Amino acid sequence: MMHMTLYWGTKVTLLFDFWKTESILSYTITLLACFLFAVFYQYMEDRRLSFLAMGITRQSQPSISTPFVPKPGARVSRSARFATAVLTVVNTTIAYMLMLGVMSFNGGVLIAVVVGFGVGYYLFRAKEYEALIVEDACACS
Repeated sequence: MMHMTLYWGTKVTLLFDFWKTESILSYTITLLACFLFAVFYQYMEDRRLSFLAMGITRQSQPSISTPFVPKPGARVSRSARFATAVLTVVNTTIAYMLMLGVMSFNGGVLIAVVVGFGVGYYLFRAKEYEALIVEDACACS
């Protein structure tokens, strides 16, 4: 029977019928796996953003003789777009699997996933380049 409220037991069925914890050891290994998958998700998200940043190329600057040419923008290369699309599929799959794991309503699984996301963000995504992302302050654009 599936739990419909948060519970703190060590017996949990996670994602598949064969992934059942029957002992403290198997429960601990399951929590460690959930933690590592959440950290891995943040790592893959960092890789996706890195591929995207590497693939950005600037268009040439307009000359003074062409004053009505719009500001040059950034373009993303096809290989970077493909790589980010593949990594988006991988990341989305991992995220949905973690969500389904949390939907087991086991408190330990919930904590392992949330702490894994936090640790992964700290290790891989809280870098200087994120401070360089500047949003357009103009409300009219």
